[in-house]
Amino acid sequence: MSLRGCARPLSEAYDVGLLDLDGTVYIGSRALPGAGEALDKARASGMRLAFVTNNASRTPSAVALLLSDIGVPASPEDVITSAQAAARLLADRLPSGARVLVVGGMGLRQALRAHGLRPVSTAAERPAAVVQGYTPDLSYGLIAEGTQAVAGGALFVGSNGDRTIPGGPGRRPRPGNGSLLRVIATATGIDPIVTGKPEQPLHQEAVLRTGARRPLVIGDRLDTDIEGARRGDADSLLVLTGVTDAPELVTAAAHRRPTYVAADLAGLLAPHPEIRHDDHGHECDGWLAAWTADGGHIELSGHGDRVDGLRALCAAAWHADGPVAPEAVAAALDRLEDGAD
Repeated sequence: MSLRGCARPLSEAYDVGLLDLDGTVYIGSRALPGAGEALDKARASGMRLAFVTNNASRTPSAVALLLSDIGVPASPEDVITSAQAAARLLADRLPSGARVLVVGGMGLRQALRAHGLRPVSTAAERPAAVVQGYTPDLSYGLIAEGTQAVAGGALFVGSNGDRTIPGGPGRRPRPGNGSLLRVIATATGIDPIVTGKPEQPLHQEAVLRTGARRPLVIGDRLDTDIEGARRGDADSLLVLTGVTDAPELVTAAAHRRPTYVAADLAGLLAPHPEIRHDDHGHECDGWLAAWTADGGHIELSGHGDRVDGLRALCAAAWHADGPVAPEAVAAALDRLEDGAD
């Protein structure tokens, strides 16, 4: 698979944008530059927006309030969380009113109640299932209760498997729910069913709630947003405002390659150039990327917008058989930084 072109702005070519939040719309508690304006224009051109998050600790109302406070208007109905996906999965497997031990916060409890399930906090209440999601005040005692219930036969569900969460400006990442899930999994020998990205329950929840006929998944991470889109047979836009950088994108494995790439959310508002391939290499709007005769590395020539050069470089790298080593694209990436407008 290679990057595709689109003759129309993506906001006109797709009916619903399924947006990741941290690293895509905001970082921490601040909107990314231009994000609010780009999303306003996308809405005005006809694209409906939904905010899809692996974060299970906040309720949709809390997420919508945060978005509105940073200049991205949203209602609770616009927010879809991994907690909601987990609650639907449990409701499909358990009778109405079943007890579910919550190793997590209010987002999970509210989602369970919305599906007619009963949140509980101790293994003594004989829950039919345990659901775990990140919350900053998660206690050892609650994890221990979850462990007891899972060991006793309760179904084990995790809202998401993210190993880390952002640590904030100037700080290293902190343990995420994926790391915390391993405590119960290690103690019991039972792995959870995970509902968040890149697993399909959250993507299916987003499509179901929005009624999307042609969704576009938009995010900054290859291992969650883009891989999840690929698994769900949906097109995707990678924005370079968060976790993924150019070297990681160019060397991405086939199951983590996006349909489109852009510097930021303004990429929703413009056509995306076609990438042409001939005997000379892969060309995109003034840039040419081609493997050397001995196949040792990719040479990049031309000038223009950096993202167009990156598109050409990705196309050449992804045309190769098998994975591409970082050293094969290092010089081309240096050339891209030196020669972009």
